[in-house]
Amino acid sequence: MTVREVRLYGDPVLNTRADEVTEFDPALERLAQDMLETMEHAGGVGLAANQIGLTQRIFVFDCSHYQHGLRGAIVNPVWEAVGEETELGTEGCLSIPDISLPTERFSTVRVRGNDVYGRSVALVASGLMARCVQHETDHLDGILFLQRLSPQRRKEAMKDIRQSSWFAAQKA
Repeated sequence: MTVREVRLYGDPVLNTRADEVTEFDPALERLAQDMLETMEHAGGVGLAANQIGLTQRIFVFDCSHYQHGLRGAIVNPVWEAVGEETELGTEGCLSIPDISLPTERFSTVRVRGNDVYGRSVALVASGLMARCVQHETDHLDGILFLQRLSPQRRKEAMKDIRQSSWFAAQKA
């Protein structure tokens, strides 16, 4: 397994919609393992393929510290809200270091997709797992959580990003 480089804000791949996965083979299983290792190394609870430069519709998650046993990968995810209740929760992103802001998400979602072997998976998630499903699927659609912020919070976040050392280093 390999820890991959996490792409940072400003990289065009983060604004690219990922393609459906059509081949469920050992390479996809290895990719999921690499993504889990990369996510763990970076200290995250979720990671989408385009965050490591690949435009494939797969994300990994590990909410096991918060919700028992929820760790794995979802390929070709599609989610829908269960009810209309939303919640404001602090959200960050491995591709946007040191920025964590209140972000509104649906409280409960139903997600369907496949595992890395092509088997159908479906689950109803709430709390951190629901937030993770929405955040990572957004990545696969080329959407960053900054786009989910209020205009004022987005403006503040952009100022912080422009002043960050990691963003300045990327521009050099």
